[in-house]
Amino acid sequence: MSSAYGDITLISGNAHVELSKAISECLDQPLASARVARFTDGEVDIKLDEDIRGRDVFVLQPTCPPVNENWVELLLLLDTLRRASAGRITAVMPYYGYARKDRKDEGRVPISAKVVANTLVACGADRVVTLDMHAAQIQGFYDIPVDHLYARPVLLDEVEAMGLDNPVVVTPDVGGTKMARAYAKRLNADLAIVDKRRISGSETMIEHVIGEVEGRNCVIVDDMISTGGSITQAAAILKTKGAKAIVIAVSHAVFCGPAVDRLDAAPVDAILVTDSIPQGEKRPRKLKVCSIAPLVAQTIRSIHTSESVSSLFE
Repeated sequence: MSSAYGDITLISGNAHVELSKAISECLDQPLASARVARFTDGEVDIKLDEDIRGRDVFVLQPTCPPVNENWVELLLLLDTLRRASAGRITAVMPYYGYARKDRKDEGRVPISAKVVANTLVACGADRVVTLDMHAAQIQGFYDIPVDHLYARPVLLDEVEAMGLDNPVVVTPDVGGTKMARAYAKRLNADLAIVDKRRISGSETMIEHVIGEVEGRNCVIVDDMISTGGSITQAAAILKTKGAKAIVIAVSHAVFCGPAVDRLDAAPVDAILVTDSIPQGEKRPRKLKVCSIAPLVAQTIRSIHTSESVSSLFE
């Protein structure tokens, strides 16, 4: 592959080595040799074992839990590459941490997503690649190119393979209507909305369902599952409204707190997620992980050869 920025180089942090290896295999490009370790006091210790001067470098590092550890590791990787005279540095973040604080919605709070953007650019990122940010307008925090990918094609392939008849796509939040409509268009399905009222940062109350779900197979779509409260409540109310099979399809499986227990107890038939975040040993029984490695690899290839990235979604 040719590029104005020199040969391609892939470097992986410790956040999700399995995904980095899968992307590497899709590109038939080995991961660069680098030591990303810790000093005895916990500080990050990085040393590149290869000359990357003038090269087109892609740093593979989602800022998933532990968010702060992975964020600092990414920043120091970027600084290392900048000081080693890389030709271009692209931060590939399949999961973008701190994306939920994208605005000042009350007094005396930070805009955390903006802080992430500032630090990435200050440490040397020339470009950012990410997947299904919680708030798409975060792209506007950057004055460098941001490629915002969608997990929709990956998850929809799996949903279509299930052969659900008479499907209806459901969003558990009014704010997710645009995403749900895109799923519904591809599936040629109707759209339903679960109207909820947020009580606190981790607790919501379901009000009612807008749309017809009785006797239908429901596909609940969202960008992430954190504690699992909203999406499991949505599944429960859909079942009481007469829904048949219920499939959950989300981009990011954060699964913190009681999420796994809630999902195991929820009336769902399948839980589809991507591998943007590594999963621990404790995971929902009905979980199926769909790999985004081919999608990310094709995006990296397109960026490196200066081809269209938006064409991946046409």
